[in-house]
Amino acid sequence: MPDETSTSPDGTAVPDGLRLGGVTVAYDGSPALRDASLHLPRGEVLAVLGPSGSGKSTLLRAVAGLEPLDDGTVTFDAADLAGVPVHRRGFALMFQDGQLFPHLSVARNVGYPLRLRRTPRPDTAARVAGLLELVGLTGYADRLPATLSGGERQRVALARALACDPRLLLLDEPLSALDRHLRERLAGDLRRILVAAGTTALLVTHDVDEALAVADRIAVVRDGRVVQSGPAAAVLAAPVDAPTARLLGYGVVLDGDAADRVLRAAGRPASPTPVGVALRRTACRLVPAGTPDALAGVVVATRLTAAGARCTVAVADVGELDAAPADGVPEPPAAGDAVAVRVDPAGLAVLAG
Repeated sequence: MPDETSTSPDGTAVPDGLRLGGVTVAYDGSPALRDASLHLPRGEVLAVLGPSGSGKSTLLRAVAGLEPLDDGTVTFDAADLAGVPVHRRGFALMFQDGQLFPHLSVARNVGYPLRLRRTPRPDTAARVAGLLELVGLTGYADRLPATLSGGERQRVALARALACDPRLLLLDEPLSALDRHLRERLAGDLRRILVAAGTTALLVTHDVDEALAVADRIAVVRDGRVVQSGPAAAVLAAPVDAPTARLLGYGVVLDGDAADRVLRAAGRPASPTPVGVALRRTACRLVPAGTPDALAGVVVATRLTAAGARCTVAVADVGELDAAPADGVPEPPAAGDAVAVRVDPAGLAVLAG
């Protein structure tokens, strides 16, 4: 893997952050992580995305030094971390439960790592105050964790993780214990806080929305392997295969003649080689029957959602597609109604065959 550097605002080169090269970790001889290679540049956030049991948490633990490597290397700023203990790597870890000390105030929780380093009290107090302002908890210094909401406790845990200005922050499913609404709101806040702090971070998650809200880059892990990695927008726009597309939130994956029909309906030429087509939930819109350049179909079922009606539509030689009614279509359409489906080219991805 070639050496890389990034450039600071004043034009000087800075070290290139975290690299994994061919990392393998096995438990009782069975690999949980196989030949994993990644690059996380300084100042960026990488989301490691995968289902339960995929190996993503093993990857994080290997980076932290909590799991010995069976093969491969982990480096930071081009320095090999082999043999470097956890507490000497300059990394901070934040877990989904926060692991706050219940008997300590918010301020003492946040300042705990600074006290371990024997940081002078005035410096500790100033750093704690700045971090509480950063995470939106000014005025909470004397509160105990038990008096806080789940989201507030996670903000305290994040402030504590940032207290010693780690060169890498490792976050293991930090929002998964929260409800969906709070998780969505805190994901945006987490992104803002990490960017404001200039923190290099590796986030492990199973939630694609969380990954996209927080990260600059995404690495998809499946069956112990990194199957795709790159800038978040690029990975989302071009999933490497059907399982990755489904993990990234594409609702339907088609191949063969069905894929060709959908491509043509989206105004894209059919491929000369076999391909698959993945459709996002927003890709299909229900339009009146007979609409040009749309797929003719019949409504199978209609269901109501918070965003309005959605219909399952049977399309000949394609299968069932999920679509929301566009203007001009009665809402909600009834089962058996003849309709057409328009495909937005921006809502599909072409997969290699």
